[in-house]
Amino acid sequence: MKKNILITGGTGFVGQNLARLLIEKGFSVSILSRTKKSNQESLFYYCWDIEKGTMDEEAVLYADCIIHLAGENIAGKRWTKARKKAILDSRVVPVKLIKAVLKKYNKKLDAFITASGIGIYGAYNSSQVNIEDSPLANDFLGTVCQQWEAVADEVLPFATRIVKVRTGLVLGNGGFLNKLLPLFQWKLGSVIGSGNQYMPWIHIDDLCAIYLEAVTNEQMNGAYNAAIQDNTTNRVFSKTLAKVVGYKIWLPPVPAFLIRMFLGELAVIILAGQKVSSAKIEQLGFQFQYTDLEATLKDSV
Repeated sequence: MKKNILITGGTGFVGQNLARLLIEKGFSVSILSRTKKSNQESLFYYCWDIEKGTMDEEAVLYADCIIHLAGENIAGKRWTKARKKAILDSRVVPVKLIKAVLKKYNKKLDAFITASGIGIYGAYNSSQVNIEDSPLANDFLGTVCQQWEAVADEVLPFATRIVKVRTGLVLGNGGFLNKLLPLFQWKLGSVIGSGNQYMPWIHIDDLCAIYLEAVTNEQMNGAYNAAIQDNTTNRVFSKTLAKVVGYKIWLPPVPAFLIRMFLGELAVIILAGQKVSSAKIEQLGFQFQYTDLEATLKDSV
């Protein structure tokens, strides 16, 4: 009998790609969605309502492993007080609902795997390389990621392993690039701020492969950085993307004060960054397939 993987946030960019990979590898996949959709071969949909605190319990009961990807887009809107609460609640509340079902039926999972972010180390421009044991930040993103991971740890009595995938900028045909690409195709893309802020990235295929590794590799436990360990800055990224679409950046850098004016506190995710080490995941034998930024961008666009 096929093992079943339940994905929260399974209709998003990462979730759709991950579901396809898992099915290709012989798993059945269940997805929690706000609206009921027609089931397909090896792909099943269940309903939940985070605000009302309700869900189809069968989704959890049939799962051998759960991958928690659900969460409001951090960069979707300005960070008002209400928006910050929505960002946090959308990551924490679903896990509490799942835990309640696991506890109710004394259900045991092979693994509970949660997304997280490299923002857990803070937003700052520095050459310091963060490993999984590096100090964690107390800014907004750092706090969100810590609470995101902490609520996952609460599932431990009902899961053999808890895995936390701290993700960098995900590149592929969709997601972040879909919003940025038109600007560069119109030859209006440029460096942002100083351009020195680091932008750790990962190709969508490599990210999905890491989640697959988390499902199948029983040695995988705890937190793992999911981003290429290189020196990509905003300046390098912007110039490379411009080259891929066929032009050389001609506009001056976008001043930081303009970014702050339009985005408010949210601007920090664009104007600051951090470097991370991928050594821990590689020590398990995982090999990134996409390690060259230009080749990755060509594949993505």
